[in-house]
Amino acid sequence: MKTDPMQTEPNGARPDAPILRALRGERVDPVPVWFMRQAGRHLPEYMEVRATTSSFIEFCFSPDKAAEVTLQPVRRYDMDAAILFADILLIPIGLGRRVEFVKGVGPTLDPIDAAGIDALTIDGAADRVSAVYETVAKVRAELAPDKALIGFAGGPWTVATYMLEGRGTPDKEQAKRFAYEQPDAMAALLHALVVSSADYLIRQARAGADALKIFESWAEGLSPELFDRLVLRPTADIVTRIRAAGVDVPILGFPRGAGLNAVRYAHETGIDAIAAGTDVPLDDFRATIPDGMCIQGNLDPLALRTGGAALDRAVDQVLRDGRDGAHIFNLGHGVTPDVKIDDVHAVIRRIREGARA
Repeated sequence: MKTDPMQTEPNGARPDAPILRALRGERVDPVPVWFMRQAGRHLPEYMEVRATTSSFIEFCFSPDKAAEVTLQPVRRYDMDAAILFADILLIPIGLGRRVEFVKGVGPTLDPIDAAGIDALTIDGAADRVSAVYETVAKVRAELAPDKALIGFAGGPWTVATYMLEGRGTPDKEQAKRFAYEQPDAMAALLHALVVSSADYLIRQARAGADALKIFESWAEGLSPELFDRLVLRPTADIVTRIRAAGVDVPILGFPRGAGLNAVRYAHETGIDAIAAGTDVPLDDFRATIPDGMCIQGNLDPLALRTGGAALDRAVDQVLRDGRDGAHIFNLGHGVTPDVKIDDVHAVIRRIREGARA
């Protein structure tokens, strides 16, 4: 029996929603668009809600407030997708670790060692962050059926770097040394993150997320051997677990800064679409990834902050580079607090009006 392509799926977007069509490998015009970190500090309505919470963690675990800020950029900009308002470091909390966001510093954690890894509470980790699934359900209930809701988790290696080093660092040297010097302990940490992250993503999809994204933000600077062990195999394990649970929503991967390692990532992890950082030439990249795979990206966030003619040129270049296949317009990284609302509107207008010209 044929299904009606306009029918709304249970608790989800319509199959013909622009983002979902692109994720299935279809060329969509105008190109669907959303921005990483679109729900955030550049919006005054976000800041109003943020002021009502005492901490960032409390904010993430407040479903009504998290749902509201997830929806705000879709309302203001008519984005084609909402990205769940949460953080990649909620999973360590589920695993029983302390995470704190310090103003002016960022996330801080108690650095974990081999003994701490052995003590991680993997069973029930995804249950301990269940407020996130309530947020997903609230957003999906309010989101229009032609808009997709993207759930996400941090890549195991990226989350591991914060857990091992206690904060974000420029080169991740301590985490890499740990991988070299204590491979069994690193494997155990990654296993804990794979299991809990897969469960977390499965629960998001069952709550109403239409697509899932794995943010491997610190994939840069890894040798091929480390990339295989720390990124490639753990990501493939997450995807396998999600599919084994019967979840069939599209999965995007973002191996930011991975260079040629990203080619193997596209072919070997089981993802459906790949996000490209600012440094990736989309037209060349497309020739190296599986046929029909959707690419997301990759406007330079600095061009967005600069605005004007420079922004127009940068948008046009991304559209040209992505035109030969399935493409979702996005940034090469995330929106920053100093981005001007008018410039975001200008990008979306240029994409949509250009397609009609």
